[in-house]
Amino acid sequence: MNTVVKKLADIEATAEAIVERAQAQKSEIEKKIQAQRDRFDAAIEDETRKQLSKIRQDADAKMERILSEQREKNYSAIDNLKKEFEENHTVYAREILERITEV
Repeated sequence: MNTVVKKLADIEATAEAIVERAQAQKSEIEKKIQAQRDRFDAAIEDETRKQLSKIRQDADAKMERILSEQREKNYSAIDNLKKEFEENHTVYAREILERITEV
């Protein structure tokens, strides 16, 4: 009977050791998985940051190009108006004077 009890105690001790070892391995595996997740998250975050930066740069460049084109159009329109005024200011002055004196 003592040998059976001793065998059962040995089996229980062995089972407990196996469970403890499995728990330790589980903990290590969880740490490794978490480290992999953290690296993955960092890589995704870095890639996202790079893509957003490129999108912002592209949008800024496009906006600057559009603004530059608009400025050029505005300067061209102003130059045309100045040129027209220089060529026709006498006519405009006469028309104004005629309208004032018609009354």
